[in-house]
Amino acid sequence: MVNSKQTLFNNLNQIQDVFTLPRPKGNFILGNIIEFGKDALGFMTQCAQQYGDIVPLHLGNSPTILVTNPNYIEQILKDRELFGKAKALKNLNALLGQGLLVSEGETWFRQRRLAQPMFHQKRIGSYGEVMVDYTNKMLLTWQDGETRDINADMMRLTFNIVMKTLFSSDVTEDQAHAVAQAMSVAAEWFLARRKSPVSLPEQFPTPSNLRYKYAVGEMDKHIYKIINQRRASGEDTGDLLSMMMQARDEDDGSQMSDKQLRDEIATLIFAGHETSANTLAWTWMLLSQHPEVQAKLQQEYKDVLGDRSPTVADLSALPYTNMVIKESMRLFPVVWNMVSETTRDCEIGNYHVPAGCTIIMSQWVMHRSNRYFKQPEVFNPERWAGDLEKQLPRGVYTPFGDGPRICIGKSFALMESVLLLATIAQKFEITLIPGQTITPEATITLQPNKSIKVIVKQRVN
Repeated sequence: MVNSKQTLFNNLNQIQDVFTLPRPKGNFILGNIIEFGKDALGFMTQCAQQYGDIVPLHLGNSPTILVTNPNYIEQILKDRELFGKAKALKNLNALLGQGLLVSEGETWFRQRRLAQPMFHQKRIGSYGEVMVDYTNKMLLTWQDGETRDINADMMRLTFNIVMKTLFSSDVTEDQAHAVAQAMSVAAEWFLARRKSPVSLPEQFPTPSNLRYKYAVGEMDKHIYKIINQRRASGEDTGDLLSMMMQARDEDDGSQMSDKQLRDEIATLIFAGHETSANTLAWTWMLLSQHPEVQAKLQQEYKDVLGDRSPTVADLSALPYTNMVIKESMRLFPVVWNMVSETTRDCEIGNYHVPAGCTIIMSQWVMHRSNRYFKQPEVFNPERWAGDLEKQLPRGVYTPFGDGPRICIGKSFALMESVLLLATIAQKFEITLIPGQTITPEATITLQPNKSIKVIVKQRVN
């Protein structure tokens, strides 16, 4: 009995307060906010290299830690009750409401259950034809040898695709513009808040807040108009909006209200448009810098597709294309960090973490760690041969998150990225215009700091 008490006493002594760990020095008042706001990616990378698995930070009023141990990351992502959504995500409430990306608890669980059938493999497979068709329409506007902004092209293309899969019939130009404008203004607003040492509440009538509020209001006006028109017609067009309207809770038979529909629509447009576009933009930049990878892609398309466009049935027969996308998402993870908040006092590993502590887990840091990847800064799609993803510890490679809240649209996004890449690369060679300095900017998503200018040259079969 004495031995058992002594063991318990020793174990309790091994638990260390996380905020006694070494940490980066910061400004006496502002802490690390200036460093994080100026270069979040570089700052987190430096912290991980210098301080290890858990790094206490001073970012604003709430206690904050950066976690880089994959076992700890897995623990955090698995337990959605102990580790909830962080305050930073709540800054997006005006844009995304209580959609899946922001909601918590029973609200999240119910919405996830209602939305899950929309993303079954058979259902998303039907969207493959839309993706390829819209891509081919875009390519008809490209001229051999012209200069294009490939990032802007990918943004327009993925936006048109998500609007088509959501609303079936093409929406009006005014409606599309209002939604696109709201997403753009939200990204600028979010970045400005992250970079600013002091951010006034969203309700405060600053020019930035007013511009953001107006853009979201215009988007809402058009989304509610579409919802009302669909309810009035009673038409089932087989698109995502129709599916959401018909979805019933298996417990009480209830359906989504207009507000819930609006929130999920905004979330799907945001998550299903900007993320895929940025993934493809980074991919084109990397391919332009590695002609040998483009050559291997061409060989795969000749062997598998010949002269025809790809289809959903071809996805498993395009392993190298899949590896290129995986490697692009490793080097430039569009979701560059995940943020949680402890709902009560807890232990992560042997460290005591208080309630209300903000936890940052960074895909940028983990995906570029030499602890898990050989030559992590090198673009090498072949590294994914032989099921590398399954060999890595959980928590290392998480472009779509993990655990119960893993991105519901993961299969949709992967299918879209592979089909669009194959459709375009099969017909055009993309060459980066020399002399550009393109750096990643950590806004809501990881995006290029400026346009990516390329020359598109039509391939001759």
